Parts: sequence; structure tokens; C-alpha cells
Amino acid sequence: MKNLIHKITCCVAVLGFITLTMAQESSTSAGALGRVSITPYVPDQLEGLPSGASNMLMNKLNQIVTANGISGNANSRFIITPDIDVATKDLLGTAPPMTALTLNVNFYIGDGYEGKKYATQTVTVKGVGINETKAYMDAIKNIKPNDAGIQSFVSGAKTKIINYYNERCGQIINEAKALESQSNFEGALMKLTSVPEEATECYNKSMAAVAPLWKKYIERDCKLKMSEANTKWNANQSWETANEVGGILSSIDPEASCYKEAKALNDKIGKRVLEIDKREWNYKMEIDVNLERDRIKAIRDIGVAYGNGQPKSVAYNIIGWGHH
Repeated sequence: MKNLIHKITCCVAVLGFITLTMAQESSTSAGALGRVSITPYVPDQLEGLPSGASNMLMNKLNQIVTANGISGNANSRFIITPDIDVATKDLLGTAPPMTALTLNVNFYIGDGYEGKKYATQTVTVKGVGINETKAYMDAIKNIKPNDAGIQSFVSGAKTKIINYYNERCGQIINEAKALESQSNFEGALMKLTSVPEEATECYNKSMAAVAPLWKKYIERDCKLKMSEANTKWNANQSWETANEVGGILSSIDPEASCYKEAKALNDKIGKRVLEIDKREWNYKMEIDVNLERDRIKAIRDIGVAYGNGQPKSVAYNIIGWGHH
């Protein structure tokens, strides 16, 4: 988390502009923030799929997500998941013998928490290999993420996901407030910043709620870091400790009320190092980043880091979506 917070020292010069600036981000730009998030998910027991082909299928799901302007964050409630039907299977009389497969690959997008399927698309591919696993892999390789049918399938599902956020906006914000009341600021930020900007009405409401929450987060973060920095410096006043403490101090947000204390400690360390080590120590505390975009990304990174730290074994409900 220290390294993550290090990126944030540019942050929150004018908190009131968060909503405006985030709304101006283009959802079609390559590095766009606030995109619809869909998690690629291949069930452990996908009927008939050789284990060697599972990773390749997961890679294809990731390619589909990326190629269609979607974020592939872990543990999203919305998932894209496959199912495979073997249409034909032939043993070719070649030397060596080869296996030829025709696969109907069915893709589903939906709410994996509530078990609601939003969209379905079937792609037929063929593959040949020296064994069944190789034939599966050859066929899966022929799935094209930019296929017009797949693009339309993803687009339709995105519309339903956007509707989900707009219809449940009050519930989402209330859940964030509940997390905030438990001092789980990271979880609350994850909840609020997960709303895609295409869900315009809910997005603006959730971003308005981010500003005061972010202020609370950086205040707590500053106090914790000052405590850690003072403890380390008081225990061992050396060049190495100075650099370690400097790293902690430089990750404190300049908008935090205890930032002046951090600057004072930084100056004190510099003087002490000169006394004991006879050399200049000047740890630059500010990182000169003025772009609103970087500040916004830092805020979202807190939520993403929190989400990535949650248990990976999410139990998705895909009963009735296909033949899983």
C-alpha cells in the first residue's frame, strides 16, 4: 500500500472538481477510467474441456473484454463465461493420425452474484491437432474477439449492466456509506468508483460522494504514516532509516492537515543526517503531478487495490446459463 499511496501525492487540490473532471473522461479512450467492468470466468469443471485448453480459453475471454472497451477487474459481479458443445469429432487417417473438432463455443454475460443471464453469443470454430487437447486449443485460437457478433453481444450486455447501476444507485451509495461508517474507507471507495461513467446519473452521484470520503481517507492515512515515520526515526537515526522514513513521508497527501508535520519531520531529519553523516540529505516530498486525471486514477487505485486484496474464490451463480 505504501507504493500505491506514493502515487497519490498530487491529489485533491480541489476536491469539488472531482465530479466534473471525471465526467469529462472519455469512455472510449484507451486509458479511460470508469469503464464497465466484467470478470472473465472459466468454471473449474467445464464439461469436456481438456485442462490444457482452459488457460487458452481464459486468454480469449480477456481478449474479448479488452477489445470491446471493458475493464476486466477481478471479482466484478458481472462476468463473461463460456460453455462448449462439440458439434463434430473426427479421427483423420493421416500419418500421424490427427483429431479434427468442430466446436460451438457459447458465451454468456450476466450478473454472477444474482445468477441473471444478460446476453448469449455462439461462435463456431474448427481445430485440428495430434490429440484432442491440441485440437481444442487450435479451435479456441480461431475465436476472434473483434468479430461483429461478439461486439454486438458485448454491447447489448453493457446496456443491461448500465441499467443495473442506474436502477440501484441509492442502494450502492447506501452500501458505501455503511462501509464508511465502519471506517472501511477503501471498501467504500471501491464501491463508489466501480460505477461506470456510462451510467451517467448514478456515476455523478457516486463521484459527488467520493470527495468527502477521500478527505477522511487521507486524514487517517496521514496520521498512520506520521506515527510510523516517527517511530522508525526515533528508534534508529541513520542514513538508511532516513531514506526509509523519507519514502513514508513522501507518500503523504499534501492536502492532509498533518502534512505540515510531515514537512517539519523531513526538515529535522535532513539537519540530523548532516550532523551525524556529514552529507546532505534532501528527500523531495512533493511529486509534481498536476493533471486531474492522475489524481482521479489514484483515488480509483485505492478501491482497485482493496478489491484485488479480497478473496479470489468468488462463488458465481451460473446455473441455467448453459450446460455447465
